[in-house]
Amino acid sequence: MSAVLDVQLFISVFVTLFVIMDPPGTVPIFLALTGSMTRQQRARAARQAILVAFGVIVGFALFGQSLLNYLHVSVEALQGAGGLLLLLVAMELLTGKMDSNEGLEGTQGNVALVPLGTPLLAGPGAIVATMVFVQQASEATDWVAIAIGVVLVHLCLWLSMRFANAIHRVLKDSGTMLVSRIAGLLLAAIAVQLLADAVLTFARQV
Repeated sequence: MSAVLDVQLFISVFVTLFVIMDPPGTVPIFLALTGSMTRQQRARAARQAILVAFGVIVGFALFGQSLLNYLHVSVEALQGAGGLLLLLVAMELLTGKMDSNEGLEGTQGNVALVPLGTPLLAGPGAIVATMVFVQQASEATDWVAIAIGVVLVHLCLWLSMRFANAIHRVLKDSGTMLVSRIAGLLLAAIAVQLLADAVLTFARQV
């Protein structure tokens, strides 16, 4: 097995990304963002979000450091931008704007791409962690371990959102609305933490 992949590195990648991307924790936020969608629309949104998150993670793993250097953008700036975006979404959840069916057909794809695919799933933490693992890779077995770890975490994310339909059937519309408000509060807390970490890092650099 060690001749094919680095098992220790695989475990590190999988556990780190699983904790950061938090598949179980995405369920209430996913339900809140897709509460007005049909079962088929919700399943499609889950697939789109996973594909976007996977594409962003892989893209930054391969070209992230070069892209940030070219644009003269720090990881902290990326983190702050992600926090601001999540804060805007949290405000919409808390005020009930996400509960309306009006204009849903034009926005459901956008919800799957942003903020669900990124920065909620493929956020600054997951991006930076993947970039660090890639920088440590020196052999083919390391690359295999990282690739399998990333794929398995995204499979866990898809499974958690795939079974969100069953949770929605149990909660009904009123329960989903309650979950939406709670998810908005949690998402606001995540956003504030991202912003605070970015500000503190900038302050230390100064």
